Parts: sequence; C-alpha cells; structure tokens
Amino acid sequence: MIQPNYLKKGDTVAIVSTARKISSDQIIAAIKLLEKWGLNVVIGNTIGLEENQFAGNDEARINDFQQLLNNPKVKAIWCARGGYGTVRLIDQLDFAEFKKRPKWIIGYSDITVLHSHIHNLGIETLHATMPINIEKNSKESLETLKKNLFGKNLAYEIPADEKNKSGNATGELVGGNLSVLYSLLGSKSSIKTDGKILFIEDLDEYLYHIDRMLMNLKRNGYFSNLKGLIVGGMNDMHDNEIPFGKTAEEIILDCVAEFDFPVVLNFPAGHLDDNHALILGRTVELNVTQEKATLKFLI
Repeated sequence: MIQPNYLKKGDTVAIVSTARKISSDQIIAAIKLLEKWGLNVVIGNTIGLEENQFAGNDEARINDFQQLLNNPKVKAIWCARGGYGTVRLIDQLDFAEFKKRPKWIIGYSDITVLHSHIHNLGIETLHATMPINIEKNSKESLETLKKNLFGKNLAYEIPADEKNKSGNATGELVGGNLSVLYSLLGSKSSIKTDGKILFIEDLDEYLYHIDRMLMNLKRNGYFSNLKGLIVGGMNDMHDNEIPFGKTAEEIILDCVAEFDFPVVLNFPAGHLDDNHALILGRTVELNVTQEKATLKFLI
C-alpha cells in the first residue's frame, strides 16, 4: 500500500463536506486545533452550503472535493462530518492526480465510502474523528489523530473483554462503518478481506439489521479468509417489540463462531467520543489474550 506523506508544521489541511450540511460555526474548534498544531487550513466551498440535508447539491460537492484532491498544496483532506451522501459522488470523482500525489483522507462513518474506494487504489487512508465532533472528543482520541498525521508510531492496548476470541494475526487493516460496507457490496468500491484484518462499527441500527448485514458479508466471503476482526462502537442499537434476543456484539460473535481468527470487542473507535485513529491499509499486528488486546501499526 502507498502511504501518503506525513504532515509537518506549515502544511495545509482542507476541511470539506461530502455528505450532510454543516455550518462554518461548527468547524471553528477544528480550525483552532489544526492551527494549534502548526497547520494551515483551507475551508472547502461546501462548508455552509445547503440543499435539503446535503452540503450543497451533488455537483457542488463533487467539484469541491475534486479541486482539493487535485490541489498540490493541500496535504490532507479532513471530511467535516458524515451522515449520508458520499456514495452519490464517488463514481464522478477522478483520482488520477490523487494517485500521483496521495494525501491523507480523514473521517469515519459515511466516509467509509472513500476509505473503501481508495483502498482499492492501493493507498492508505485515516479513519478518525471529524470536525463536527472535536469539542466532544476525548483528549486521547485527538492525540491519536495528531500522532497519525505527523508520523508518530502508534500502538494500542485495551483491557480484555471476556467475550473476545484469543489469537494472533498480521495483515492489512480495512473496514469502517458496517452499514456502509454492506451498501458497497457488488460495487467497485467493495473491499476484499482475504488475508486482512477487518474493523467494523455502527450506530443507530436495529439489531435484526445488524444480523442481516453480517449474514450478507458472510455470504460474500468477507470472513472466509479473514485474519482477524476488530469491533468498535456498536452504539444506540434498537430492538423490536418482539426482541431479537441478542446484543450487537453477540450477533457478531455468533456470525463468526465457525472461524478461528481473533476477535476484539469494544475497541475505542467509531461513533464514540473516545474515537481512536486507525490507518486503513496499513499492516497491523493484532494480539488478543485473556488479559488484554494490542494493536500495533507496522512501518
């Protein structure tokens, strides 16, 4: 995988919205944070635009993101928020210049569309918090974003969960939001998971839908040759009047029970205030024991 250049003080980061609308007031904290880190900030034209729920119409969002992809002075593009809408742009974007001069694409949730599509181009991306969340994020999550951007080596250690599946694995880290991964199946943006370590997280879904999405991933071979599974936040789940009978984590474990790869639950990434950054496309080493789980990013 190709690694975009790490940032240094004086570099420029662009803030843009590919999905839901966001006001300029909502990114003030993010601008201040980047400037505190010694970075320059460019604000995309989509910040403040509005067409129903979107940050401007599709054409405006495509043009904004495209010119930032092509701008050699912009060293990273930080997506302002998720929601829905990135998939409406992806097939109209031209990544030719981006492939010549890769830059960090940062975000999570709906930004999984970009992560997955760019992974298939052979380039690393950064699954991390977004400007809309900055004021709520933990100090640790923001520090992991900074470390990733400036090239400091990362290794995470989290307490064991009694439902984890022990084991060791090494492979490229891929994934993101489960609902988005599910929606990309069958398209050219759908990722391959053979020999890789998959990360999933989700928010505000019905439990039966979690099961349905996982069964579809399973039938499409996502777990057949997987090396390991990392489960982030599975937050604010819903149930029907007749209960499904399992939590989201139990649904996941049931789905992969026949496989022998290690599984980590409750990893601090996803729709959480404590949203730790993950380099997607980077080779990682996952070690799960009864005492703890560790994730090391290999250079």
